[in-house]
Amino acid sequence: MTLFEELKWRGLIQDISNPELEDKLNNTELTFYIGTDPTADSLHIGHYSSFLLAKRLKKAGHHPIMLVGGATGLIGDPRGKGERVLESFEKIHDNYVKLKNQVERIFGCETVNNYDWVKDINVIEFLRDYGKHFTINYMLDKDKVRKQLDNGLSFTEFSYMIIQALDYKYLYETRNVTLQVAGSDQWGNITSGIELIRRTLGVEVYGMTMPLVLDEQGNKIGKSEGNAVWLDKEKTSPYFLYQYLLNTSDEVVIDYLKKLTMLSKEEIEELEESNKKEPHLRLAHKALAREVVCDVHGKDEYEKALRISEALFSGDLKKLTGDELLDAFNNIPSSEVNGDKNIVDLLVETSICSSKREAREFVSNNSISVNGEKINDLEYIIKKDNAIVDNFTIIRKGKKKYFVIKHI
Repeated sequence: MTLFEELKWRGLIQDISNPELEDKLNNTELTFYIGTDPTADSLHIGHYSSFLLAKRLKKAGHHPIMLVGGATGLIGDPRGKGERVLESFEKIHDNYVKLKNQVERIFGCETVNNYDWVKDINVIEFLRDYGKHFTINYMLDKDKVRKQLDNGLSFTEFSYMIIQALDYKYLYETRNVTLQVAGSDQWGNITSGIELIRRTLGVEVYGMTMPLVLDEQGNKIGKSEGNAVWLDKEKTSPYFLYQYLLNTSDEVVIDYLKKLTMLSKEEIEELEESNKKEPHLRLAHKALAREVVCDVHGKDEYEKALRISEALFSGDLKKLTGDELLDAFNNIPSSEVNGDKNIVDLLVETSICSSKREAREFVSNNSISVNGEKINDLEYIIKKDNAIVDNFTIIRKGKKKYFVIKHI
């Protein structure tokens, strides 16, 4: 397959601005950029496919530049859900530094900040040199702007696409960037930049979008959707990322393998066949979790996630170190408890069970474990003295549901 054919096969191309782009991707070397705004201090799994595309293009001989929008992050992109809350300059800068370090560590690409060139443009220059080239009708025709109108659209957010367009023009003039790549929700902003360069410089540049990565319910994955799985291990542990990917549904796992890993077509097709013929082995899911966790956090963190998973599956928590226990239960439901508690009372008080009757049934049926030990004594007392790692007690209900009790 050519590069373009492979990207199509992986489902990574939704729109291109000009059919000529196919030949340029296959047969020339392009300098391209892909961007994100520092509205959070970490990328999430929804970003990962877009930034991994930069790795694919780099491997094929193209030259990536990552733009973290210190200027556009101060403005906010219309999103159809009402105005964003504007963050302070200090918060956006702090987020920028963290994203820059993360992008360079994971993806190994040069990073630029559009605040560096936007901050020196005064309002007269902005209106005359850039605003003059955009009609209101043209801007209102953009999908994201139309969606925002019903929820109230300020001039601040209305100006976002102009700033993104001038980014493209600046990078073309200073770095010979001729391609912008982004998620499909950025198509209107990309075409605005292409149009600005065509109008002011008489040059044809290109744009390409990829479909957004969606969860099993067809929802966008991200911070604004409330379902972000972060690439920063302090926000989402490697173990939780591993479990999240391991529990991907059969319906989307092959799509995720194509978009979120560098595995070859042959390797993915072999996993797809296994997923059909021997789904109980979950080889596709394990490969997805392995590839992403190794790429984002390294092989050591992947092997650590495996050890945690095996210990939790067997119920033998004593195999884990203190740090591994904290990683394992970082994203698990937790409650604080004061003093020693009868197990039945504690299960109800912490909402692990809905009633004392249900709690007694689970205990009597050997379905409750405390710190890895099965408990079937209805008079058992959970004590702070028996806690593990920083006054935590770990309760397992059934085979898979874990809860953290913190003794205070």
